[in-house]
Formats: sequence, C-alpha cells, structure tokens
Amino acid sequence: MKTEKISFKKITESNSKYNHLEKMSVSELLQNINNEDKTVAYAVEKALPQIEKLTQKVVEKLKDGGRLFYIGAGTSGRLGIVDASECPPTFGVPHELVIGLIAGGDTAIRRAVEFAEDSENQGWEDLQKENISEKDIVIGIAASGTTPYVIGALKECNQRNIQTGCVTCNEGSPLAITAQFPIVVSVGPEFVTGSSRMKAGTAQKLVLNMISTTAMIQLGRVKGNKMVDMQLSNNKLIDRGVRMIMDELNILEEEAQVLLEKYKNVRNAINNFKNG
Repeated sequence: MKTEKISFKKITESNSKYNHLEKMSVSELLQNINNEDKTVAYAVEKALPQIEKLTQKVVEKLKDGGRLFYIGAGTSGRLGIVDASECPPTFGVPHELVIGLIAGGDTAIRRAVEFAEDSENQGWEDLQKENISEKDIVIGIAASGTTPYVIGALKECNQRNIQTGCVTCNEGSPLAITAQFPIVVSVGPEFVTGSSRMKAGTAQKLVLNMISTTAMIQLGRVKGNKMVDMQLSNNKLIDRGVRMIMDELNILEEEAQVLLEKYKNVRNAINNFKNG
C-alpha cells in the first residue's frame, strides 16, 4: 500500500512569527509563548462544526456497542493514549472502550522509536491486533496530517467500512482528505518553528477532551455535573466521592462514608439510598 503524495502547504511547518529567540529574556519568552497559546482556543472554536459531526458519530458507535480508537505517532500518539487511559478512572468505563495506539508501541510512549511512523502498513496491523470491526470508529491524530502510519491505517479502515475521523492542524493534508469526518484546527506557525508539540499539541488535547467527555456524558456517565462512576483508586477520589454523596443526599459525612464503603461506587450509593 502506498500513500500518494499530495501537494499542500504545511502551516505547522511555517516559520515562526518570532525570531532571535535565543536573545529573548525568560520573561519575553514566556510572554510570547503565552500570547501564541491564547490563540488556540479560538482556532478550536472555528472547528466546532467538524468536532460536532465526529463526536456525534463516536456517540452513535459507542451506544451501539462499538469502541473508539485513537491512532497516532509521537506527541499525537501520546495525547491519544493519555485521553484513552483517563476514561476508565474518570467515567468508570471498561479499559477496552477507548483504546490509544501509537507508532512504535508502548516503548514509544516514553521514548521516540525511530522511523516507526513511516510505515504505511503498521497502523492497520496494530488495529487488527485489537480485532477492529465495522462496529468501531477510528480517529487518526497527526498535527502535520502526513504521517504514513496514521494515513495508511485510515485508508484500510475506509476500505473495510470502518468509519474514520481525524484531528490535524493542516487544511488539505492527506489525513484530512482521507478521514470521513476530519477535524482541522488551524493554529498557524509554532513559536519554535515546526515544534508541533506546542500549539498544535494543545489544540489536539482540547479536541480530544471535548470528544471523549461529550461522549461519556451522552453515555450517561455523568450525573448533574459529577463523575459519579469514577474509580475510587486513591484517598483524594474517595474524599471527593464522599462529598458528592453528602451534597446529593444532604447527609452527614459519616453516613456518606458508610454508604460509599458499602456500595463502592458513588452512583450506586446514591441510588440505593434513594430507593431504600
């Protein structure tokens, strides 16, 4: 399988609007980076219609028993893994519901694996290991929109009637053209030329937050504005769960602690108290 070359301008690779960075003071560097970061949320806002279309499709697939896959390389791959890994503790869903894949495998989470992203076949092979099917949906993440690992995977999915989306920062990129539900957040040149872990990475993180959080709310994993299905995996979260129960049921801390210890879940504690 060969990913065809598509001619377009990579805005993420354009020269920074700033020069002589090494001559700037710490204060100047921080202020200028912050000025650039301020533009990211506005760029995401412009992409809201695209984000909505993809999120609706994700919700539809998850409600029908499918899974959400993120697939990427480098920073983009790590962001997908972070978002996927936070869904179970935050919303109490199975680890298999949202899955993050990165070029180079788990080793690449902490340390770059040379040339891993350049394989046009490996992305699809990695998806096959997860028994990908038409019930699932795959979101490719690549700031440049040119990563062969991601594009190749999405092309194979398209051919097999597996729905695809993407999050990229370059309009007209091969990835944006390949995905059935593309999200393009045009953040412009980076403060350090080509360092897409900066504004582009921030934009991707914001979009993934929006997709997964909205999907989980739509799946009924939030009550009011509380994470009532969160995993009680440390003392901080146990204390938060106790406060949730106190607020919802208007009871004392000691009683809330007893309920949470008995039912091991905020939602179950609240429901059993109300139904008791």
